[in-house]
Amino acid sequence: MRIDVFTIFPGMVDAFLGESLIGKARVAGHLDLRIWDLRDGSTDGHRSVDDAPFGGGPGMVMSCEPIFRAVEAAQPPRPLFLTGPGGRRLDQPLARELAAGEGFSLLCGRYEGVDQRVRDHLCDDELSIGDVVLNGGEVAALAAIEAVVRLVPGVMGNEASAADESFSDGLLEYPQYTRPAQFREWGVPDVLRSGDHARVARWRRAQALVRTRADRPDLLDARGGLSAEDRALLAEFDLD
Repeated sequence: MRIDVFTIFPGMVDAFLGESLIGKARVAGHLDLRIWDLRDGSTDGHRSVDDAPFGGGPGMVMSCEPIFRAVEAAQPPRPLFLTGPGGRRLDQPLARELAAGEGFSLLCGRYEGVDQRVRDHLCDDELSIGDVVLNGGEVAALAAIEAVVRLVPGVMGNEASAADESFSDGLLEYPQYTRPAQFREWGVPDVLRSGDHARVARWRRAQALVRTRADRPDLLDARGGLSAEDRALLAEFDLD
């Protein structure tokens, strides 16, 4: 998979994506990551990428000319997303959709925003990580890359991990435990130490339902609520 990132802070992006699973994916050849400095598209001695907004107002706006030059020179994979608050919300279905493709690109905004002509005539879509204002789009771009690349075959050591996580089935993930079996006054649930794998699977499913009902009831509503099978499972473990 090829992913291109356009930013005025290429070192920030490269440093983060050189670590952990993403860094290993780059070394192994699963990810062709290309990071472009938007200032390379500037033509003045100061390598400027911003200017005062027409109509007045606080702050500066990212100019269209250097952005168009940088993107058109790179010929990045599409779709090209502008990271911004008004875009399509990043979620697990979108991550899976992008992971199934050959690549995509991200344009990181800064300052008071980006010249509207970039949105209208260069980018294919806008991508948001939530209703929050950031200093720039780099954090959002990093979140999107993490969410997508970990789903690319060969990136995760255990491919089953991605299929058993939060949102994979419209539910939050069940609780996880590891050694020691007893820590202070808190023990690991007996069912996880029983060796009965079928019962462990049912318990985990029930716990995922309970957690989702408590923390994200909207996810249950989107699934049409609890099914008769779900309710029977909760009753089995006295969780109804």
